[in-house]
Amino acid sequence: MNIIPFEIPCVILSGGKSSRMGEDKSLLPFGSSNSLIEYQYKRLKPYFKNLYISSKIDKFDFLNPNDLILDENQEIYSPILALYSIFKKLPNQNIFIITVDSPFVSIDSIKTLIDNSNTSDITIAQTEKTHNLCGVFSSNLISKIEQMINEDIHKIFYLIRNSSSNIITFYDDKEFININKKEEYEESLSFIKKYYDSYN
Repeated sequence: MNIIPFEIPCVILSGGKSSRMGEDKSLLPFGSSNSLIEYQYKRLKPYFKNLYISSKIDKFDFLNPNDLILDENQEIYSPILALYSIFKKLPNQNIFIITVDSPFVSIDSIKTLIDNSNTSDITIAQTEKTHNLCGVFSSNLISKIEQMINEDIHKIFYLIRNSSSNIITFYDDKEFININKKEEYEESLSFIKKYYDSYN
């Protein structure tokens, strides 16, 4: 199959605390990969001309250092701080943002989000709940984000609510599952094994 990669860059967020998992979930084995982050990176790599990982530290032995975006603030865990660092590195463009712990979002759904992102600063997915960190964000939001940081506001919902936003509805809730707990990780391993078995 001849894949035409998306023009806009993609950044995988992998700098969270993983407090509910009890260990760094991005480094847990997943599918045929050594880690969840490696699985997500290799899965998306053919579909984006430029693919990056956002993190607090460099913990990735498979990644070109040029494709790593480190948070400027190492003390506070916040998606707003991650977006600020991303937008400083990738100014004046739309960027597809996805988290490391959502490995089942389909390429078709990603394409739908990108195709519907031209008229808003933020275009995100929604199923039964809104997926605030799965969608397209304009780096032109950097001044608003800087103001939020100065005012110690770190909620992504605050940014979405106070920006030009487009919410796209999808109907497969399982596709947008986040792996936050041990049980969700085990369920995802079973799912990915069935997926691989059906294609091998």
